[in-house]
Amino acid sequence: MDSRDLPARPWTRRAADALSSVRRRLLRRRRLIAAVLVGVAVAASLRSVAPPAPETATLLVAARDLPAGETLSAGDLVETQVPPGAVPEGVAADPAGRLLAAPLRRGEPVTDVRLVGPQLAAAAPGSVVVPVRLSDAGQAALLTPGDRVDLVATDPQAGTAEHIAHNAAVLAVPEAAAASDGALPGRLVVLALAPESVHAVTSAAVSAFVTFTWASS
Repeated sequence: MDSRDLPARPWTRRAADALSSVRRRLLRRRRLIAAVLVGVAVAASLRSVAPPAPETATLLVAARDLPAGETLSAGDLVETQVPPGAVPEGVAADPAGRLLAAPLRRGEPVTDVRLVGPQLAAAAPGSVVVPVRLSDAGQAALLTPGDRVDLVATDPQAGTAEHIAHNAAVLAVPEAAAASDGALPGRLVVLALAPESVHAVTSAAVSAFVTFTWASS
């Protein structure tokens, strides 16, 4: 007897029916399947030609508004990522422990001209940066960086007063030292002086009372 004349086995028939059903479903959904495959291909091609992530640089900025005279701590600073071209000139690599010469706004980077140190001279080209002890600490506390002052030396015994510097720029007003630190009376401020005024100011600081008036021009 020819095997083709034998009745089909039930499992063979079921398998054939299942394949036929799958074929019909695929045919009905061929457009959707084609669209999905095209979408996958497009996504893969876009991924392969997408530009690399832009380069960034780490920059330390103020975590909050900071006043002049503040000694910076690690908690006062946060790291932020910026494009390399956005890093300012003179940015301080490790400003923690340094003294602020001028206020900082939240998010502002710390640069060398914002810190007490030799770099302050860059803020006043042609001037000499000098720490000057003003005799009245309360009067010195009225100053803020950016003020312009005239310095006056008074001698109570002789009853004289002399202008010793004109239009000096206030660069920093450090925090007043505690009395237990053995500091001299008065308070230090950092000034940008004209070179010809340096001798008179430094001499008066050890021999007279040095006060200031706000410069009129």
